[in-house]
Amino acid sequence: MEYLGHIIRPDGLSPMQTKVTKIRETAGPCTKRQLNSFLGLAGYYRKFIPHFATQACPLTDLTKKRQPNQLEWEEEQELAFNNLKRHLSTSPVLLLPDVKTTFTLRTDASNIGLETVLLQEADGVKRLVAIASRKLMPREKNYSTI
Repeated sequence: MEYLGHIIRPDGLSPMQTKVTKIRETAGPCTKRQLNSFLGLAGYYRKFIPHFATQACPLTDLTKKRQPNQLEWEEEQELAFNNLKRHLSTSPVLLLPDVKTTFTLRTDASNIGLETVLLQEADGVKRLVAIASRKLMPREKNYSTI
């Protein structure tokens, strides 16, 4: 069943293939507006991309007000752009949670962002249930990650 850009199946949730194809075929943006459009669509599916906030950081930095409207696209941005497209193209199916089975929660922090991953065992294999991440605010970068 298709719902809000997702496919809901008995084994879990995945992004609609038409949306994945649109992201995969997107050319590198030249302006902030084009970049914001790409980040908006990719961000909608961030729940399928591990370390989304960290991976998108070189791109989101270009959207700040002090940055020129015409993007200064370098190798770091090209790598981040292609990594996001690749991860979404090969995104895993998010398992629908079973409250009768044990969950595993993994967390990670770096000097760029935070991430948490919720896993659950299915057929003897730990599978993704949910992924959440965000970029740290400038003041939070002063905090210890331990």
